[in-house]
Amino acid sequence: MIVFPAVIAGRIERKSITVSTNKHQGPPAGEEIILLKMGEMVLKGLNRRSFEDKLQANIYRRLNNLGQFRVYTRQSTTYVEPMTDACDMDGAWEALTKVFGVVGLSRARACEKDKDAILAAAREYLDDKLSAARTFKVETKRADKTFPMTSIQLSQYVGGELDELYPDLKVDVHNPELTVHIEVRDYAAFVHADPEPGAGGLPVGMGGRALSLLSGGIDSPVASWMIAKRGVIVDMIHYYSYPYTSPEAKEKVLELARLLVPYTGKQCVHVVPFTKIQEELRRSCPEELFTILMRRFMMRIACRVAEKNGIHALVTGESVGQVASQTLDAMVCTDAVCTVPVLRPLVGMDKEEIVRISRRIGTFETSILPYEDCCTVFTPKHPRTKPKLEELEEAPLLASLGVASREEATPERFIQVLELRGVTVAPRPGAEEEMDCTLDFCLDPEITDELLVFRFTPELELYDISHES
Repeated sequence: MIVFPAVIAGRIERKSITVSTNKHQGPPAGEEIILLKMGEMVLKGLNRRSFEDKLQANIYRRLNNLGQFRVYTRQSTTYVEPMTDACDMDGAWEALTKVFGVVGLSRARACEKDKDAILAAAREYLDDKLSAARTFKVETKRADKTFPMTSIQLSQYVGGELDELYPDLKVDVHNPELTVHIEVRDYAAFVHADPEPGAGGLPVGMGGRALSLLSGGIDSPVASWMIAKRGVIVDMIHYYSYPYTSPEAKEKVLELARLLVPYTGKQCVHVVPFTKIQEELRRSCPEELFTILMRRFMMRIACRVAEKNGIHALVTGESVGQVASQTLDAMVCTDAVCTVPVLRPLVGMDKEEIVRISRRIGTFETSILPYEDCCTVFTPKHPRTKPKLEELEEAPLLASLGVASREEATPERFIQVLELRGVTVAPRPGAEEEMDCTLDFCLDPEITDELLVFRFTPELELYDISHES
């Protein structure tokens, strides 16, 4: 019972208010738990709690099929505590290494906040490692400042005792084989060794949603992973050109999405039939512009899918200069048709860096399987590396009108094609005086830029890729 003074009618009275003084209880002494260290999240201000809550929710989802765990955050550390003996600690450890928002992980033994209990826990929990190592040191972090010993004093005490208990073990404070870590916190002390790096970044779900163009190659899965690392929920879109690409090519892309799920969480993969658009471009447009025109239509369709699903950005695996369609001139031309921002996390990376990340996240071996994707269909011999926006905007219009040159694109032909599609148009005021500039006749960008898309509206296939157990 805590008594507070209260002001009533101009006089001070003593008023009794019951306040719970039960604090959160830490893990039982002797129990093994997992400690997760947060990175840049600790720099957040008033919204830091929302990041911590999102991280905890993501952890609960990842551990859902591995047993009953208790997850809580104190002093910039998240504790993952098993509640039953049936919990799969090895599975939990593996899952938590892929949770964004965690920069470091340690499997630790909890013990009482007493120097002898800490020493006993270190000797028992780390006996195999202490016996195998030749040199060691002890590092202590004392978050609980009421503990009677300083960090240096506790390190010296535990280190000295371990040095005597293990005659073959020598102290080396500069380059030890083994570092014994001691953490004295609010509810308990913890002993662990050899912490491992986590996935880093921010908890998925704190950065909005993006739609990633997933091709099946090495780059796009890495780009998707890097954007998810910044807390963005990532859905995928894939362009499928059957029969030029095989069903195995589509399955390869879905497998890449599955491999990313432990990092990104649940995904929706949109598979777009793209054959007819590619065939029309090949038939009607200049060969050297084929690749960049194809990418412009990919971006248009992706923008439509994004807008329909409340997604605020696109993600691509483009890197400046890697291929002909990834020059700065080409990127300007593809971005010109987009209605949402385009994020390119690999834009300044070379291939070796991308491959290194691909191997680390486990997508490389699947990415190099010999199944072609739609980007390799009808590849021109000499693609244009410095395309002009004006000619790109003109080429699909000529193709949609069924003509080969600007001279054949008469106003009459333009109106005829639109009327066949049920679109009623009227000349722009003053356009009658510009009949020789036929491509300026009633050119509504929302109509002309999309004629091919209107002509071949794709029926999307949707695949929900959920968490692995």
